[in-house]
Amino acid sequence: MRLAAARLALGLTTAEVARRTRVTLRHIEALEAGDYSVMPGRPYAIGFAKAYARAVGLDDGKIADAVRSELQGSAPRPEPRVLNQFEVGDPAKTPSRLVGWLALLLVGAILAMGGIFWRSYYAPAVSLPSLVQSPEQSPTLAATQAVPAPRPASQKPPASGPVVFTALEEGIWVKFYDGQGKQLMQKQLAKGESYTVPDDAIGPRLWTGRPDALAITIAGQAIPRLAEAERVMKDVPVDAVSLRSRPAARAAGATSGATAAVH
Repeated sequence: MRLAAARLALGLTTAEVARRTRVTLRHIEALEAGDYSVMPGRPYAIGFAKAYARAVGLDDGKIADAVRSELQGSAPRPEPRVLNQFEVGDPAKTPSRLVGWLALLLVGAILAMGGIFWRSYYAPAVSLPSLVQSPEQSPTLAATQAVPAPRPASQKPPASGPVVFTALEEGIWVKFYDGQGKQLMQKQLAKGESYTVPDDAIGPRLWTGRPDALAITIAGQAIPRLAEAERVMKDVPVDAVSLRSRPAARAAGATSGATAAVH
């Protein structure tokens, strides 16, 4: 009513106010009628009212406050929220026995799966065999490894023949390769497992960390091991000729021949 009275006092029409404020005519007429339902929103209603007030010489701040009051009074009150609280004594809101059992089974399944996961990933693993040879070695085995079987005096050690390596303990890592670096075999030998060096391998060699746990035979006859203690050996020639030419093998062959001659 204040906006309309100021407009009439200036002799203006609603169309002229619309041109001055650049607000559509229907919004100007809605402001004068107090009909805010056609407004795009609350901020637009207040903005249109302030532009209208400035166009007719009224205080736009007071007009904006009046529009806010009218908007506040015309806004519908929000419906009260209904809170559905759980009541222990209400049978309709108490979970059924079936739901309780299902929840219990679900918790049990989760616990069982957690136990399986823990045992699979965090439980102590099976102990691996020691890489250090036990000092309590059987006297019979030590005598067998230290003293080769005697040969007849007339039999000479063969210079060539199948070269076989046999693991004396569990998990002995070995790598066999030729002179060009081509791998022939690489694995962890089980106790008693053997590997025969191919006859056609050119310059076969061995890499291992347990030469003391590898028994060697050439053409079925045992020769001394590569070492008597645990240590890393790499690029060791393992053809029959090279093994026979090792000082330990030559000394063992001479001792064996002298023993056989005495007997």
